[in-house]
Amino acid sequence: MSVAAKYYPSEPASPSVVTTSIPGPKSQEELAKLGKVFDARPAYFMTDYEKSVGNYIVDADGNTYLDLYAQIASIALGYNNPALIKAAQSPEMVRALVDRPALGNFPSKDLAPILEKILKFAPKGQDHVWSGLSGADANELAFKAAFIYYRSKQRGYDTEFSTEENQSVMKNAEPGSPHLAVLSFKKAFHGRLFASGSVTCSKPIHKLDFPAFQWPHAEYPSYKFPLTENEEANRAEDDRCLKIVEDLITSWSIPVAALIIEPIQSEGGDNHASKYFLQSLRDLTLKHGVVYIVDEVQTGVGATGKFWCHEWADIQPPVDLVTFSKKFQSAGYFFHDPKFIPNKPYRQFNTWCGEPARMIIAGAIGQEIVDNKLLEQCSRVGDYLFSKLEALQSKYPEKFQRLRGQNRGTFIAWDLPSAAERDALLKSLKLHGCNVGGCAELSVRLRPSLTFEEKHADIFVDALSKAVSEL
Repeated sequence: MSVAAKYYPSEPASPSVVTTSIPGPKSQEELAKLGKVFDARPAYFMTDYEKSVGNYIVDADGNTYLDLYAQIASIALGYNNPALIKAAQSPEMVRALVDRPALGNFPSKDLAPILEKILKFAPKGQDHVWSGLSGADANELAFKAAFIYYRSKQRGYDTEFSTEENQSVMKNAEPGSPHLAVLSFKKAFHGRLFASGSVTCSKPIHKLDFPAFQWPHAEYPSYKFPLTENEEANRAEDDRCLKIVEDLITSWSIPVAALIIEPIQSEGGDNHASKYFLQSLRDLTLKHGVVYIVDEVQTGVGATGKFWCHEWADIQPPVDLVTFSKKFQSAGYFFHDPKFIPNKPYRQFNTWCGEPARMIIAGAIGQEIVDNKLLEQCSRVGDYLFSKLEALQSKYPEKFQRLRGQNRGTFIAWDLPSAAERDALLKSLKLHGCNVGGCAELSVRLRPSLTFEEKHADIFVDALSKAVSEL
């Protein structure tokens, strides 16, 4: 029995669209009501989550879509997954929700076992975790950890803060508030808060009108595809970008304390970093004493065929911090060096110190992925889907530019010739019963759940073929 059949015996056999436009009239009516108390303008449609099941999402009009977007890549196992429902009904979940503990001051006696369930699926080389509330929060917390670590190395880990540091920090002045930078990459997306906004460089709308730190953005490699036919050119591109990284580290007006990178830039257009590039960044960060942070918020938890995308690169020694959220339904960062634990309490702290209810779900998700061999399934289905897309690329080469994601599970994307054509394709796909997302200006990105199977790929490719032929 397939995983989808096991989980979802009542999953629809195919999409069904009953309205002539999306959002349909009922969705429009409900969104108008919602819009009086909440900003509903970005909404695709009003969703009926009670009726959504498995790989299918249902809207208020009764349209049933095959979902290849999965809540912006954040649903790991499909809708109304029975294993997660069981975890949600557990006594530990009731305690976490009803008596939500302030974990830093009043940790629950079941916190250690809950964290052990998360650490069971930590990236190779990482054995500690600090929990947060969202992907952006995870990155902000990682920056705090990196700055504290960086300054502790300079000061001495057990050295007391000076009177000058204690006094100046209350005025937001040096040396208590040091001028330090985090290096990120052009087209990166790391969140929409203040520090995370400063390292985000994907679209203006993500960060307009709020103050930003003056931090450097390096060039992220832009490869030619297919990769196997462009190895020499792509290696030259890696070396070009690595030189820019090192030049920025050594010449920036303030010290670069940390570097953050997505192994595949998602919002920025599904740009891939090679094993060579990611390892070379490790070499540079060690050479210059820079903390190396990998942002696995969107790439993590199985979608590329490994639990964590950067594990494809086998970076040695392991990176310093790995941030996570989305498909794990929890958030935070993994690390391995105990010196990333601040030398005094209350430095990395807030009321909640994460969300135990979400941690319980994260542990259940990880266990289901392992027990049902969903990493292997994702790799198998991704290869199958990619071959189908290559066939369509041969037929419509202009509509499938830079097809990428081969051997990376279902983490697949391609470009259209123009933003208008890309947007038209996404709209047409919905009318053909497939909910698909875009990224950057030209790209279509596929982000199905890990329960997506060959039968779902066939349905999608059939709808895609029709939609492309109508452009």
